[in-house]
Amino acid sequence: MQPVGEIRILKITGLACDFINDGSRNWPIVRVMTDAGITGIGEAYPVGPDKAVAETVRYFEDWVLGFDPFDGERVWHELYAGSRFPTGSVITAAISGIDQALWDIKGKALETPVYQLLGGKVRDRIRVYQSARGDTPEAMGEHARQLIETYGYTALKIGPSGPDGDSDPWGVQLDTAEQRMAAVREAVGDAIDIGVDPHAKILEPARALEMAERISPYRPFFFEEPVRPEQFEPLAKLARKSPIPIATGECLYTKFEFQRLLASGAADIIQPDVCVTGGLTEMKKIAAMAEAHYVSVAPHNPLGPLATAVNVHFAATVPNFLILEYHADDSGVRAEVLDEPIQLDDGYVSIPERPGLGVELSDGILEKYPYRPWRRGRPTKADGMLAFI
Repeated sequence: MQPVGEIRILKITGLACDFINDGSRNWPIVRVMTDAGITGIGEAYPVGPDKAVAETVRYFEDWVLGFDPFDGERVWHELYAGSRFPTGSVITAAISGIDQALWDIKGKALETPVYQLLGGKVRDRIRVYQSARGDTPEAMGEHARQLIETYGYTALKIGPSGPDGDSDPWGVQLDTAEQRMAAVREAVGDAIDIGVDPHAKILEPARALEMAERISPYRPFFFEEPVRPEQFEPLAKLARKSPIPIATGECLYTKFEFQRLLASGAADIIQPDVCVTGGLTEMKKIAAMAEAHYVSVAPHNPLGPLATAVNVHFAATVPNFLILEYHADDSGVRAEVLDEPIQLDDGYVSIPERPGLGVELSDGILEKYPYRPWRRGRPTKADGMLAFI
């Protein structure tokens, strides 16, 4: 047996967090530097004030200087427990970006893709879906048809409300949801899965159940966050009666919150976000807990192409992975972010095979599309109350 060559112990020498603005929102890009000249990259979620996440990453620099980037678990615990747990989303978003970058460093140093370090592939390509949009049922159906024809998707997602749906009487909202689902089903046929996402705007579980029953004849793939996510008991009450699988999890952080969700029986599909829930280290633990509860994983992925690459490595290694939220990277800022964009073919994306995450930022991209102030939209109900999104 050949002796194993000596592996140099690396040290973290710096952290950085800058932004790429895609024209509507900011993507925090995290970089971890080492004394070997290897730089890892990751993407954090722009929760709260966007700049708070970047400042938190920079604040953490003194905490991790000199640490071995291979000691990802140690770094994760240092940042999480050292922040006086339980932490909030700004802290977990910063940890997520740092953790992703550490995995990228490991893969680059060992000259192997990250998925190999996460346990190896259980699949050869990753199924993805995109959201169809339109102000009317007919326009949404047409957009859905175009997405299928252009990209070959085998699944889509829609919102059940029209542009002013939050102000409509409940009966109108029900009619609109059914009309939209019917139009998209007719446009794409029976072979395409269609997820439905009310964006947690239905307050009462009883009303959410009423909507589920109205649209169930059109065989929705899942019913995503029909009610607010703070409390699991109302969602569990709905899940016990819903004819559609319940999906949730984009607003939950770390294995501790997902443990309570899974124990409550409130979800058939969980949707953790690798950019805010704790990075790849935490996502793997969450997925394993879900597998033990016979629950599938469909990661939340609304951000940039780098986040997609991270999710692809995760999905490649998780037996109970279901499908990945996706945005086509063939136009606009998205097409310029990575040196080699991940390939999409017939509704599936390829798994990068280069070392680390298998992607790098394009030269000058951080300078070309810098930070711009952004605030989430404020849809209101008829009485002026802000609708939750």
